[in-house]
Amino acid sequence: MAVVNSDKKKLLVIIAGPTAVGKTSFAIKLANHFHIPIISFDSRQFYREMKIGTAKPTQSELEQAEHHFIDNLSIHDRYTSGLFETDALKKLDELFEKHGIVLAVGGSGLYINALCYGIDDIPTNENVRQKLIERWQTEGLEKLQQEVLEIDPEFYQSSDMQNPRRVIRALEVFEVSGKPYSFYRKNQNKLRPFETLWIGLDLDREILFERINDRVDAMLNQGLFEEVQDLSKFKDLKALKTVGYQEFFDHLEGKHTFERAVELVKRNSRVFAKKQLVWFKRNSEITWFQPQNSDQAIELINQKIIK
Repeated sequence: MAVVNSDKKKLLVIIAGPTAVGKTSFAIKLANHFHIPIISFDSRQFYREMKIGTAKPTQSELEQAEHHFIDNLSIHDRYTSGLFETDALKKLDELFEKHGIVLAVGGSGLYINALCYGIDDIPTNENVRQKLIERWQTEGLEKLQQEVLEIDPEFYQSSDMQNPRRVIRALEVFEVSGKPYSFYRKNQNKLRPFETLWIGLDLDREILFERINDRVDAMLNQGLFEEVQDLSKFKDLKALKTVGYQEFFDHLEGKHTFERAVELVKRNSRVFAKKQLVWFKRNSEITWFQPQNSDQAIELINQKIIK
């Protein structure tokens, strides 16, 4: 086990990457080597009712290392990256009392950025948002997209304008504050009482996509469709508007066949993985490894902590 100088700043090691790349087993190897805990920043694994479709660590894996932020919420809870920032910082304060290093593992870029860099205090107004949702439902997304382009071309170019929530959020901020959303994303990073070391995991695309397809098949064998059926009465909750659930909800409503739903889950999971990689590849702090190279990552951490 590496020795950490107690006078040195604490170290948060982030293990990031796309779905199905092998982050869980990689993190457990590191956690066992350094005898340290893991916090998850996978925003889908927070919800205890979503057991199969979120590819949570198995019970055996959970027993191999100390984990936090898994099954800590209900799908009925309202949760955001800002709330995660607060909760995770508090948990890190506790963990750093006993450990010089903590691992953070996941694929939700917005959540780990909130923890490491802070999240801006962006204006919000529930009434304004609801009116914009009603406009989207009656006028369509294209009209709202055009308005975002006019008021905030920078946000329009850098964000997913096919995502209604992003479009509505941009208009909400402008209507509430009179300033574009991009204005609030230019603040300096917040100071943290710990250092960070970013590790990214990646694989050849064909191998990654094959792993994603195999994972979906495994989830179905484990009872994913039955889980979706049990949760279908809550399908309008934000937590369930996610890949692996939405496609089967549509099947239950007769929009497509079961076989087509399976195809869509696999396709949308591959698309999601590519978006995760695009997000993390923008971070120049990340050192990239293949998941089988945990020994190299251990050496990188050792170099960091003995400096």
